[in-house]
Order: sequence, then structure tokens, then C-alpha cells
Amino acid sequence: MVMMLSVRSVTFGHGKKIVGSDLSLDIEEGQVVALLGANGAGKTTLFRTILGLIPPISGAILLDGTPFHSLSRRDQAIRIAYVPQAYGTTFPFTIRDIVLMGRTAHLGHFEMPGEVDRQIAENALDEIGITALADRPSTEVSGGERQMALIARALAQQASIIVMDEPASSLDYGNQIRLLSRIRHMASKGLSIILSTHNPEHARLVADRVALLHRGTLIGVGAPDVVLTAEAIKRLYGVDVEIEASGRTGSMVFVPRLDTDTRKES
Repeated sequence: MVMMLSVRSVTFGHGKKIVGSDLSLDIEEGQVVALLGANGAGKTTLFRTILGLIPPISGAILLDGTPFHSLSRRDQAIRIAYVPQAYGTTFPFTIRDIVLMGRTAHLGHFEMPGEVDRQIAENALDEIGITALADRPSTEVSGGERQMALIARALAQQASIIVMDEPASSLDYGNQIRLLSRIRHMASKGLSIILSTHNPEHARLVADRVALLHRGTLIGVGAPDVVLTAEAIKRLYGVDVEIEASGRTGSMVFVPRLDTDTRKES
């Protein structure tokens, strides 16, 4: 595979406040990398650093061997798309308009989207399965539906790499599974995807490689079946789990051990 994105010995944070130190991670073409870590571990700050929104304190972000910060903002946007966590909106853009905004990086100053841009946006709506929502105002759909629109917007951007910050967090169970299926399909077309999640089962389902971020340090990077151990989950989240094979496929299920002392008697 061709190397697409490389994080090389990066220390990152806000100003002089260090959030993470000496991180190295590679994302190859057509690969899905899942980043797991507790709240406050530094996942979003790392993503903002990868995207060039925050300069690294030290180290380098390389895209095909070229320092990412040396590219213009337009060239950066053409190469890497970002799906933030679900957000509220006060302006009633239609879902189609939100997806069409993904074409902005490909347009000149004051240039309006053309027929080709509109068709790309329609294809993205169809790919993500939200064509039926296209004419709905974003203020009148659920947070999960807006999240799907943001993913379609990233797809319309036609970048080679998509960074997704907890893309399934606001989706119901059915849409979570449908989203994971679409992510795998996108990767099969050559897209490189790095996403954060708190759900180790999602990571096992969708990721080629998993990276575990604990207090700003990567404590494990590798195949899901190798990295996602009960010991690793305990270290990340401070909870005990048992990992069991389920069903004819032998897929792995994480079963948490509840602290029965905290249960109220009925």
C-alpha cells in the first residue's frame, strides 16, 4: 500500500500546554484506523493538529512525505476532509446545501457551484443514504441525521483522507451499523479514514488498525484482535470487561463487569 498520512514524533497541545507527546502513527491508502481513548485523552486535539488547525509543538505531519503545514489551506482541504462531532445549528440550511458545502475547496473566490458540483453532492447524499432528507432544513432533523449530512459533506469534498471525530456518537443503533458499513465501503474505494470512538466493538468491526491513546500517549497500535484486550480496556477506561466470542461468525463481544455493590435492591 501507498503511505498517505504520517504523524512523526508529534508533541501537540494548546500553546505551551502539552496534551500529547511523541506520537507516531501512519494511515495508509484504503485503511481505516480507529482511535480509542477516554474523555480528555487528547483525541480531538490530535485530530485538530493533524488537520493543521493547531500547529504541532514538535514533530511533523506528513502527507505523502510532504509537510502538511507547507500546503495552502485550499490544498489541505482538497486532501483531508473533517467530520466533527454532531452540532446544533440555528440557520436552516437544507441538508443538500450542507453537503454541497463540501465542494467549496474546489471553487475559486466568489465562484458558485456548477452542475458537476451539484451532481457530486447528490451522489454523496445517495452514498450515505440520506437523499430523502435532502430538502429538509437542518434545524428540523435529528442530531444523528445532521451527523450523516456532515459525513456526506466530507464525501462530496472528494479528499483522499477523512478524519471523523466520534461519528457514531449521536446515531441510533441501526444507523451506527449502517454508518460502519458505509465506512468500510468508502475504504474499499481507496479512501483513508481515521476515526475516534469509545466503542471497542465498533473498532473491531470497522478498523484495519487500532490506536489506543491514554493520557496523551499511544499505548498500543496494531490489529484490533491484538490490541483490544481486556487489559487495554481496563487501562483506557478504568473498567473490567470480559471478551467473548459470539455467534457462528465468532465475532467478539465486550461484556463489562458491573460493580454490583452500587446496585439498589428492588
